[in-house]
Amino acid sequence: MIVDLGSVTAAAEELHVAQPSLSQTIRSLEREFGIELFHRVGRRLVLSAAGEALVGPARQVLRDMDTVAASVAQVKGLIAGHLDLVAEPTLATDPVAALIGAFRVAHPGVKVRLAEPENAAELASRLADGRSEVGVAELPLVNDVNDGLGTEPLLIQDVLLVRPPGTPTEAETDTIEVLPVERLAGAPLIATPLGTSSRALVERALAAAALTPVIAVETEQREALLPLVLAGAGSALLPRPLAEQARRRGAVVLELQPPLRRTVGLVYRKGVLSPAARAFVALARAGPWVMDQAEGRS
Repeated sequence: MIVDLGSVTAAAEELHVAQPSLSQTIRSLEREFGIELFHRVGRRLVLSAAGEALVGPARQVLRDMDTVAASVAQVKGLIAGHLDLVAEPTLATDPVAALIGAFRVAHPGVKVRLAEPENAAELASRLADGRSEVGVAELPLVNDVNDGLGTEPLLIQDVLLVRPPGTPTEAETDTIEVLPVERLAGAPLIATPLGTSSRALVERALAAAALTPVIAVETEQREALLPLVLAGAGSALLPRPLAEQARRRGAVVLELQPPLRRTVGLVYRKGVLSPAARAFVALARAGPWVMDQAEGRS
């Protein structure tokens, strides 16, 4: 708690204990371990190397304690507690929003906390060190800690090309036109930075035609991709649900040939999950809304 909130005072307030009592607890731990957990720099506490080594195991102990407490609450039907989710930003709108909505309808007493890290490595790290318990990500998950993580696919998501309103097309009807990938040569694209899952989609799509992306706008703000396209800054590769939203707002949407698709699935720590996490995983496995996107396009 001190590490997350940045001070003993803030941690004491969050835990509803006196600040001197919490300080004494820290000193007792340091005496017991025979090490210094924090360096005292003025009125600030800075984690020592030993303290940093303790953070991960300590978080897991707290997670295990929460699991024990929540197991008791499970008898009463998950009427309290919280669920820590993590998702790649481009999946937060779909399918994660629908999953969280369905979970909250089923378990209104459980608070859901959603984190959206910058890349797959950070997503895996959050799961590995206990900050989050269940993730939704593009599979396979490329990271350094996947030996301790379990994954399972949920759906296949189409990725479409979205161009600014008014872009000329060859289609004579309101149907979505199909565009050969090689015709993206030289096309100005809007993308997220290298290392992100969204940028990997761009690289993968053009690699199929031995093309090098022409990145006209690079932004860390994924929520800015669609507004930038609508403003005429360039084209973007977006998941079908977001592309359909763009189409309703006047953007030109095209399917690529060959099709660009990604597998979306669950990621979680191997071993015992909390009741809330187990309920979320079960709901995700059974939910017809996540599979509808893949029907007829496999």
